[in-house]
Amino acid sequence: MSKWHRVNLIDMLNLKARLLEELQKIDGIEDRPSPVSGGSALFYKGKEFAHFHNANELDLRLTSKVIKAQGLSHPEDSLHHPSRSRNSPWIELRFTTTNDMKKLAALVKLAVAEL
Repeated sequence: MSKWHRVNLIDMLNLKARLLEELQKIDGIEDRPSPVSGGSALFYKGKEFAHFHNANELDLRLTSKVIKAQGLSHPEDSLHHPSRSRNSPWIELRFTTTNDMKKLAALVKLAVAEL
């Protein structure tokens, strides 16, 4: 692995840690292993509503209504859900910058409000 890739991976892990730190301020949110996806997942009052595919991609149950209202679209190059329906309540969201992370935190708050 090149030095650039190591630095980039560290940056991504730091962004994920900062996102989790921000989300844990919301009463009822926990980060723990997912019995479904096998990786790190977010739970609200015991119900899984999001899980990480990697250090910079969150699969979030947001509802199709909110996804459309926010103008979000499923990534065309999705590795985990390449044939996900446009009407799915779940959306894969990538974050690579602090600004992306802040937007994602706001979307998680919307998702929690829908639970």
